[in-house]
Amino acid sequence: MKKTENMVWRFFASVRLALFTLLILATTSVIGTLIPQKNPPGFYIDSFGQRTAQFFQLLDVPDMYNSWWFLSLLFLFSINLIVCTIDRLPNVWQMVVLNNLDTDPERLKKMPHRQLFHASGNTDALTETAIALLAKNGWKAAHENKPDGSLIFSQKTPWSRLGVYAVHLSILVIFAGAIIGSLLGFKAGIMLPEGGASGTVYESGTGSPIPLGFTVQCDDFNVEYYADGATPKEYRSVLTVQENGKTTIDKRPIIVNDPLHYKGITFYQSSYEPMQGFNVIITNTNTKASQSFQIPFGQKNSWAEGGIEFGIINQEVRSRMGDVNRLKVWFSDGQGEPSIFWMDNSASQTITNPTATYEFAASQVYATGLQVAKDPGVWTVYAGCTLMLIGLYVAFFLSHRRIWVYITREENEDRCRILVCGATSKNKIAFEKEFAALVQGFTNDSSFHNA
Repeated sequence: MKKTENMVWRFFASVRLALFTLLILATTSVIGTLIPQKNPPGFYIDSFGQRTAQFFQLLDVPDMYNSWWFLSLLFLFSINLIVCTIDRLPNVWQMVVLNNLDTDPERLKKMPHRQLFHASGNTDALTETAIALLAKNGWKAAHENKPDGSLIFSQKTPWSRLGVYAVHLSILVIFAGAIIGSLLGFKAGIMLPEGGASGTVYESGTGSPIPLGFTVQCDDFNVEYYADGATPKEYRSVLTVQENGKTTIDKRPIIVNDPLHYKGITFYQSSYEPMQGFNVIITNTNTKASQSFQIPFGQKNSWAEGGIEFGIINQEVRSRMGDVNRLKVWFSDGQGEPSIFWMDNSASQTITNPTATYEFAASQVYATGLQVAKDPGVWTVYAGCTLMLIGLYVAFFLSHRRIWVYITREENEDRCRILVCGATSKNKIAFEKEFAALVQGFTNDSSFHNA
């Protein structure tokens, strides 16, 4: 039974298993990037053929990152990381908290970085001098008296041995954040016309309705063009959020890269669509009476209180999307002949009749395309990424460096023997320079002489 348990443990603690799962995850992630996700079944039939589409459905390729086998791979890799950490961390932790003053003197003599000195005086005085030299070079030391002399020890960044395990933990945190976002979040969209409001968005790909729990309204939409008059330069929506009959966010403008955030849901300006309709404002400049309308193209409309009939009878578009550049207006207040004129989109025109003067303003109605996203795991992912960067820095750029100074009195001589030695967990070239500088400090002190 123990042998079986050990085999299972070794399997999950295997570095080969980690490399295998990483390779599979990387390969499938590439596939998931190349094959569009969360589209209707008809899309895959049209794009890849009937049989391939059936194969995709069998393996949940259209929703690969939520498929049972992809989540199983993540789970297997997570178990592998946890078991590897449990298997190796105790030994590493012992190195971090090890009492290096118990180091066998015979081991010190075999270290690759070592230098031998002689000095006159007693061990206590030389110990104080050596500790002062170490402190001058940035090494805070402790010492312990031994039967045959004194042992001094100093170390830097022993916790750097834990950097790789911080990376392990960061991967698990990122996985947890991704799973939280996948299970509790969504990506959706909505096309909202000016003046329109909705409390429902529609999941990207599937089109499934998702209730928001509040209402978002598009109060206004504007688009600016480059000098050619046809290429959109910037488009901007003005949104209002209402919840339980109360306005919680009033007329908040959004543009690309400046979204609206509300209750963990983010509304991005992603697109727009010109519509076959116009926003019209008519003002009687004599009486100051004014009225707003949203009218369809090519139909007669009336303002009964003002005694006015009007309509948009023709239009000139500037792009294939249907953006209107100029529009032709028919206007009558029942006094004399109707006024017929062309005007620019999003402009106003003064109409002077015998009995009154009017300001006629008209602009094309647009629908704003909003990308809506909720990802409650995003801050967990950010925390994991931050922890990973810290762990990678510690693992690759820091090392556990140790210095021993062993002072013993030589028999039948009025002098002491000083052995300075050191070791590092990695980055040996940098440590060689640091150790050489430390040895130079001992050499420059008149108390110590090279053996």
